[in-house]
Amino acid sequence: MKRFLSLLLVVSLFATGCVPGFEKQEEVVQDPAQQENTEQAIVPRYKISDDYYQTILPYKPGETRGQIAPRLNSRVDVEELETGLMRMAQEVFPSDSYLYQEGQYIKRDTIKSWLGRVDPEEEEKPGLNPPLIRGVDTEDANEKSPIYLAHIQEQNYLVRKGEDQVELGGVSIGIALNSVHYYNLTDEEGGYPREYVIPDDELEAEGKKIAEEVIRRVRGMEGLENVPIIIGLYKQSPANAVVPGSFIAKANVAKGDNSIGKWDAVKEEYHLFPNSDTTELYRDDAVRFENFKLDIDDYFPNHTGVIGKGYYRDGELQQLSIEVNMEFNGKAELIGFTQYVTGLVVEHFPNYINLQVSISSISGEEALIVRDAGSEKPFVHIY
Repeated sequence: MKRFLSLLLVVSLFATGCVPGFEKQEEVVQDPAQQENTEQAIVPRYKISDDYYQTILPYKPGETRGQIAPRLNSRVDVEELETGLMRMAQEVFPSDSYLYQEGQYIKRDTIKSWLGRVDPEEEEKPGLNPPLIRGVDTEDANEKSPIYLAHIQEQNYLVRKGEDQVELGGVSIGIALNSVHYYNLTDEEGGYPREYVIPDDELEAEGKKIAEEVIRRVRGMEGLENVPIIIGLYKQSPANAVVPGSFIAKANVAKGDNSIGKWDAVKEEYHLFPNSDTTELYRDDAVRFENFKLDIDDYFPNHTGVIGKGYYRDGELQQLSIEVNMEFNGKAELIGFTQYVTGLVVEHFPNYINLQVSISSISGEEALIVRDAGSEKPFVHIY
């Protein structure tokens, strides 16, 4: 059965007068034929950027809200799984014609059961992780049957149907995989936490098997039988990592298809600056960052650290976020330092990347410098 919402245009009045871009909003209700289940919501007509989807308000939490954080190793992985999946969805469900909603179809208990290990004694066998090998010691069993699947993220994309309705137009599913399997031994076996680094080829192969089974099961759910689906494999970073993991493969599943035909490699990655591995892989970018840092060292020695996080796609730096921590003696010093750093941004970094510099102290955020790709002049804000 198709689920759809009805759109009714309304006009919002502001006591202070008209505000450009905000004066009209859309009111959303469910199918008027089901009046007892009618829910009202608003789709703001103003849009921040084509990089972001408009969402239906009040925001309707997904079925797995609150489950993702405990299952991924860090906050950076939680954010990248969600935003990276949105970025991937833009290729098939563009933000100028689709609305975003958190996943409403795969239920909490279903996800929980899928994340478990296969129990050979259960007839239904809902778990998607391999069964723990029996008859061997704990360490050997864990390394031969690690937990591959960490989480499953669902996102829904709604499309307009006629003048006053929207319906589900597509679904994206993120399969979050563990790059490292963590486990504990008993006191008799050593009694301390262990870890097994899962080889990349093994992780990708097992992830694709899991994704195939997820698609098969999803197609049996009401409302998802005949919608296009994007599915991606996300390799999360090890625990305590500063930068997030990344998607390693993706596939498009056409309407009604019950299996994945072709996988495409996703060449995305995050790298830390300064870092020896980053220098080895991307020397030019590492040198730019090092020169930027050295110029700060020369003129403001009381800073406590300069750290960068670069996002690469197809081997090219797309976005660089830099955090600078300082100890300031007054507002004038902060203003002077911010002006100096703004000049360094223009001097050291090409304008084909998106760049953001956050300046902070023990008191909190102090200033923000942002330069979008293609812009000559940065935007500067002092808090």
